[in-house]
Amino acid sequence: MSEQLSYLGVPLTRPKVGFFELSSCEGCQLQLLNNEATLLDFLNLVEIVNFREGMSERADTYDIAFVEGSVTRKDEIARLSEIRKNAKILVALGSCACFGGVNQLKNRFRDLEWVKKEVYGDFPIESMEVHPLADFVRVDLEIFGCPIKKEEVERIVTNLVLGKAVHHPEYPVCMECKANENICLFELGEPCLGPITRAGCDAWCTSNRRGCWGCRGPAESANLTQLEEIMRTYGFSSETLLDRLECFGGFASFTETIRSRGKKTPSKRKKP
Repeated sequence: MSEQLSYLGVPLTRPKVGFFELSSCEGCQLQLLNNEATLLDFLNLVEIVNFREGMSERADTYDIAFVEGSVTRKDEIARLSEIRKNAKILVALGSCACFGGVNQLKNRFRDLEWVKKEVYGDFPIESMEVHPLADFVRVDLEIFGCPIKKEEVERIVTNLVLGKAVHHPEYPVCMECKANENICLFELGEPCLGPITRAGCDAWCTSNRRGCWGCRGPAESANLTQLEEIMRTYGFSSETLLDRLECFGGFASFTETIRSRGKKTPSKRKKP
């Protein structure tokens, strides 16, 4: 692992990287550690100096910072700002970091005090509305998914080391689903956001007969109107569509469009 890396005869430098978590389940980081078949190759490509899930040593001298999780407390804003100051490249790792993730579901109640009361009772806890990383710092690159696709992370990191541009698929999950020769889940009675969700997961959920929940956010030129028509054709309500669109936070502008048409207007929760 100490041998000099090279690409087409050109020496390469192993960048120092750190992995960090804010409010999250830390499942995206575990995905990398679980990839045992290529883990050693991955470790040979970079020099990890901070990774609480995988090592006890820690340093703040990193070139690339991978940050998992959403921002839900003021102290996390300060920590994120410090990470941003130390890193040349900051990568939002997973849906929570990119969009707010499942954590942002509490925002839909539009009454933070009510949520805190319901979850924590009278126990004093600091908690604010959930935000993605980009609301507070500059994010250089996003890696989508809940959890992330480990093969995709390795490809992206390889491109970063080689100085190559990183490109995400612009087409929807439906393209990958068809390439895998799957039966459309709508035909099996399952709602699915595959027609409007960004590909790159190799139709992970739909290939296992689970409808897409949009964890990777919208594909380029996603056609919400067409998806609404498909949902109606197969007997699914606007409420079902909104539940899926709101799950990971990547479709916030889409849900506002639906609400603006008066299909669903959530009322503010009454305080107990």
